[in-house]
Amino acid sequence: MTTTLTVGDRLDASPVYQRFREHRFFAGVDNAELTKEQATILIEQWWHPLHYFPTFLARCVSVLPDIAAKSAITRILNQEAGGGKAARAHEVIYVDSMRKCGFDAERVTGTAPYPETAALVEGYRRTSEAPESALGSIFATENTDLLMVSSIGKAVEHATGVTDNAWVTIHVQQEPDHVDQANHALLTGMTAEQEDLVLRSADEMWELWTAFFDRLATETGVRV
Repeated sequence: MTTTLTVGDRLDASPVYQRFREHRFFAGVDNAELTKEQATILIEQWWHPLHYFPTFLARCVSVLPDIAAKSAITRILNQEAGGGKAARAHEVIYVDSMRKCGFDAERVTGTAPYPETAALVEGYRRTSEAPESALGSIFATENTDLLMVSSIGKAVEHATGVTDNAWVTIHVQQEPDHVDQANHALLTGMTAEQEDLVLRSADEMWELWTAFFDRLATETGVRV
């Protein structure tokens, strides 16, 4: 009996995905003794993809071909942008949370990106130009976002001693729904060629995130 793998199954089985989940930054951050200055590097660079993400999602909605996929991604966008309340937008909560941890808000949002960070943001822009690549990038991001956010949150907690971080909390609350919506958005009835494009885009996004965390691990000295 032959079992047909869904697009989601194939994405989950990607070796690129598996390697990213085992990145040395995630494995080492629990025991890393980061200074506040080292933690600042992390949150300055994270700001750039965080700030661009609502624009990415809006661009994805515009290129997705069916209303079911548009609806699923609009739900994620609505939560990212605060559900009609700007104070609840993720980037606003992020800046407020980091200010409460003792970081300078202007530095957090005003520091230039590393080349790896700029390439990551450009990857989001580029992949939002077509339905298949948009879906691949969305899936790749939402299925690893909580892992990434938790790792940054741990680093900030270790460096500052602040344990109550609203930015981490809102991800814990909303991310399961984001993962569900990303799965719902995967096109049904795709051709083999379309499926391959989705898989290729997801792998590209995980590779860009790997380069991003490679640079952060190097800059902060986080290692297993």
